[in-house]
Amino acid sequence: MQRYFVPISGWDNHEVILTGEDVHHISKVMRMKQDDKILCCDPEGNVAECQITEVTSSEVRCKVIVWLDENKELPAQVTIVQGLPKGDKMELVIQKGTELGTHSFIPFEAERSIVKWDHKKAKKKVDRYQKIAKEASEQSHRNRVPEVKEIHSLHEIMDIGKEYDWALFAYEEEAKTDTYRSLQDVIPNIKPSQKVLLVIGPEGGFSEKEVEKLKQSNFNSVRLGPRILRTETAHAYFLSALSFQLEELG
Repeated sequence: MQRYFVPISGWDNHEVILTGEDVHHISKVMRMKQDDKILCCDPEGNVAECQITEVTSSEVRCKVIVWLDENKELPAQVTIVQGLPKGDKMELVIQKGTELGTHSFIPFEAERSIVKWDHKKAKKKVDRYQKIAKEASEQSHRNRVPEVKEIHSLHEIMDIGKEYDWALFAYEEEAKTDTYRSLQDVIPNIKPSQKVLLVIGPEGGFSEKEVEKLKQSNFNSVRLGPRILRTETAHAYFLSALSFQLEELG
């Protein structure tokens, strides 16, 4: 059953009103009509099975049939701070990170980021990434759509790290030493409902200055396996390991 995320303005007691691109998707792509059923998610993560009552060119009206008791969210709230990568790699991080349960994303302009955002166009980029997160949430049957936040500086990252139970950064040098902090030292200690912040560097990794500042701000470096991962792969390694620990091992 097709899933749609409806803002709070679209809910009115037992009626749901979908607008915008969802109308085109329902009527033109899926070719749905009156009496067809869809799933609608509200901003709080609640999911309702709904029946379409009316389809027009500007909106789709539905009635709530039943609220479902389901939760597809990763038990821990993980924020991925991604150093700006080249090309369309950020889109891949947003898409796959959403599928794997990321709670939110923060683009990070690192010293070694080859790409530098034009701040005048930054909002358009974030809006595009938010759309990708919404589509990936629908595809993966999430209860919520991850928030893609505006670009942050290192100073801002260090400041918000204080709000998290775990503030980590994936450091490739940890993979090259005999004495390192592995995921095995971290993952089993992360509990459901805890907040985790993971900072990932761009293609060139972190500068020594950035590493020192992160450590001074009580961020813990962690090794993501013995191999050096691409910047667009690192988040998936971490999220997969955490999902296995919290959702499969129980």
